[in-house]
Formats: sequence, structure tokens, C-alpha cells
Amino acid sequence: MDRPDHILIVDDDAEIRHLLRLYLERNGLQATTVGDGRAMWRALDGASFDLIVLDLMLPGDDGLTLCRTLRAKSDIPIIMLTARGDETDRIVGLEMGADDYLPKPFSARELLARIKVILRRARSLPTNLRPDEAARLRFADWVLDTVQRNLISASGVVMPISGAEYRLLRVFLDHPNRVLNRDQLLDLSQGKEAGPLDRSIDVQVSRLRHRLGDDPRDPLLIKTVRGEGYVLAATVSKEP
Repeated sequence: MDRPDHILIVDDDAEIRHLLRLYLERNGLQATTVGDGRAMWRALDGASFDLIVLDLMLPGDDGLTLCRTLRAKSDIPIIMLTARGDETDRIVGLEMGADDYLPKPFSARELLARIKVILRRARSLPTNLRPDEAARLRFADWVLDTVQRNLISASGVVMPISGAEYRLLRVFLDHPNRVLNRDQLLDLSQGKEAGPLDRSIDVQVSRLRHRLGDDPRDPLLIKTVRGEGYVLAATVSKEP
């Protein structure tokens, strides 16, 4: 029998941790709970998890800091929780690489539904859309360091990029010379149900073009295919 999905809950509220663990376990999941970032890293060192539920407001390193560090190490799905409903927090969380964002108070039932959606989408990608692992991806005059999540120019200048930029660029690099529509780009780069903020895929592509020095009026690298989507027009070589 397949093992149940293992969820790591990182929240400094002991009551929330207890209630969520009981609810998730009653619904067929395995749940581990911790109260801060240090405990989270210890848990990750000792076990394998399928998804992390990460609170924004934590003692020590906050959720955004932890999310950014996680994204530099792993593609494990992340749902962020916060007691603040500020849209800015949500945007920053998604930019840091979170897959979804849930403001408190929330129902355990809604959280469970979002967990299932993210896990299902992550596992339902066709085999030919799943990336091969590589430490460096070379394309055009650029190198993407997938370990440090930095762009390196032809002259050797290292350019840090945001979580959203990294994930979108990684999608293009994993599927070069293949037209990807907006829904595919959203599913592959965010792995969650489309919401109001997801309509910004064109803006994200524009920002990525700017980062790569690709003229938006006549792009040579990330081209627009009218009525279909976008395509990375480049050869990509992979280095272990």
C-alpha cells in the first residue's frame, strides 16, 4: 500500500498545530508539526515530506525568509499561512516561491482541499513535461545555476533572481523550443489552482525578458506565438 502524503506544519501556535495534525490525520494524511524554523530544518533533515504548510509570522526567521531558503534548496510545495490579509504579503509570498497563500482565520477543510489540489497538480504533469535535474543550464549567452538559483551572464556576472522569475525561467529551460500556453506556464511554475493574481503571467514573461535583455518589441529569446502562448527559442545544454 502506498504511504500517506506527509505534511509538515510550521506554526508557532500550539493549538493550531494540534488541530491541524488531528484533522489531516483523520483525512488520511501523515502530519508532523513544529513551532519555528530551526525545528523545521531538523524535521526536513530527518524525514521526507510532500508539502509544507508554513506560517508567515514565526519566532526567529519568518516565513518569507524560510520560504526563500527552501526554494533555493528544494521544489517541495509550500502553502503559506498568515494572520494578515494584506495583498502585499500574498504577492511577496508568491514571489518568494510559495505555491499558495491562505489568510487566517481559515477552515481546516479549505486547507485540506488546497493541499490535495497542489499535490494532484504536481503529480499529474505528463512525463514529457517533467524536468531532468541539472546543476547548470546553459542557453543563449546565459547560465542558470539551479543550486544557487542565480543567473550568470556571458561575462561571468552573477545576477540573483526572484523565486517567481526562477520558476518561470526553469519551465522555459526544461521545455525549450516548445510552445507553452498560459495555463501550462501557470501549472508548471506555480502548481496551484488559478486565482486572480495568476492572470499576471504576461507581466511575469515581460519581467523575465527584461532580466535577460530580450527586446520586448522584438524578442529573440522568449517569443510570443500569437493565439498560443510563448516559446523559448534557444538550445539548452545541461551540466550535472
